Amino acid sequence: MCIQHINSLYEAVVHMKIDRLIGILSVLLQQKKITAPELADKFEVSKRTINTDIENLCKAGIPIQTAQGYGGGIQIMDGYRMDRTLLTSKDMQMIMAGLRSLDSVSGSNYYGQLMEKLKHGSSHFIGGKDSILIDLSSWYKNAMAPKISLIQEAIESRKLITFDYYSQSGNSIRKIEPYYLIFKWSSWYVWGWCHNREAFRLFKLNRLDGLKKSKDGFVLREVPIPNLSIEKIFPGKIHVKAIFALEMKWRLVEEFGSHCFEEIEDEKLLFCADYTDKDNLISWLLTFGDKVVLLEPIEVKEEIKEMLIGMQKNHDR
Repeated sequence: MCIQHINSLYEAVVHMKIDRLIGILSVLLQQKKITAPELADKFEVSKRTINTDIENLCKAGIPIQTAQGYGGGIQIMDGYRMDRTLLTSKDMQMIMAGLRSLDSVSGSNYYGQLMEKLKHGSSHFIGGKDSILIDLSSWYKNAMAPKISLIQEAIESRKLITFDYYSQSGNSIRKIEPYYLIFKWSSWYVWGWCHNREAFRLFKLNRLDGLKKSKDGFVLREVPIPNLSIEKIFPGKIHVKAIFALEMKWRLVEEFGSHCFEEIEDEKLLFCADYTDKDNLISWLLTFGDKVVLLEPIEVKEEIKEMLIGMQKNHDR
């Protein structure tokens, strides 16, 4: 398909359901001939809607032929069928893996339905077993899916959302204009204009409660792409040096990679890495119990000592 056709196709679908158009195009590219009633049945729309879709595809430069009567139907010209590999088998596998991953966090079966539409007439593209399975759902899926669904609706309808937000600086009630739902490093976020701070902010979905979609709408702003760097999401780089027991190697490899430590004498591991948050660092170190000795930073080491003394007093009561 040439660039002109792609551009024309985009213009033609501005006011159409993109998933239906892609499905129709996929069917026509892979099937010799099909009737309008068959397409209408596949995509659960009227024959009149299908005829409009076909007309728009023709306007976009797709060479479609229609024939009435017995043996008639809709098809793409044979000469054009040389370009039927609009998507390769690998392309389709990646698309399906992506849609399946989104369905793992969706409160509805929308993405599953979209996959079925894409599969129409594309069996040889996506035959065989799936080679990639992605599950983006968290351990809190039952609570997370409704939040994701409501925020999606608010973004599409341009409605404000309000929620209670819990952070290290305290609790607050926020009102934002939502623009992006973001999945980053096992967590979901919403990016939007915060009316409280009068600036764009990133909010972690696990930290918000009482989420509601307002009846009030908003006018779209010039939206900057959110900075998703580790330094932005987890500010405050902390240089950490610690000695771990050899038996903890598997955890260090899993969480920081095999280059974060070196083996030293007495079957110990010298760990050197940057951490992003002091409280998270302390919590992480405590999970190792007596299998770790913190060397640096000194101030964090002293804070852990005081914490352990306090814990001992509490447990001695």
